[in-house]
Amino acid sequence: ILFIILSSSCFLIAYSKTLKPEKPCKRFVLYYHDILFNVTNAANATSANVSNPPNVLSDFNFGMLVVFDDPITVDQNLVSTPVARAQGFYLYNMKTTYNAWFAYTLVFNSSEYNGTLSIMGADIIGEKNRDLSVVGGTGDFFMARGVVTFSTDAVEGLGYFRLKMDIKLYECY
Repeated sequence: ILFIILSSSCFLIAYSKTLKPEKPCKRFVLYYHDILFNVTNAANATSANVSNPPNVLSDFNFGMLVVFDDPITVDQNLVSTPVARAQGFYLYNMKTTYNAWFAYTLVFNSSEYNGTLSIMGADIIGEKNRDLSVVGGTGDFFMARGVVTFSTDAVEGLGYFRLKMDIKLYECY
């Protein structure tokens, strides 16, 4: 029995995978474009508020839930050909400041990548850089794990914002 335990632990140590945060196995930058529906822009809107909480709760959109199907580009230009779509939702979840919680899937449809990345986490909007978790993927990103660092790249009132997404994958198969 002792021999089995020792040989099993030696096997696990020899074949264990160590993650090196300074060296991701795949890294790329994409831009997320969100155009919130405002009654007059139905043709161009890529997201919509699906809940209307009373404003008496907070001045920071507390309780607002937004569903989106946003274009993802390799550059900052909204009219560039999308390489993926971000499909999911975010909700404002703080009463004292702007803060959102995201859950979405990047659905890739380009010649460079095929598959999905699932991302979720808190977007503390007041911070310059915010990290969300990559919790899985399919296709070229099968079982991926990593971090997406958001930084706000542009804001135009309440109707449009662009996020720079620095995607770092630490588990790639």
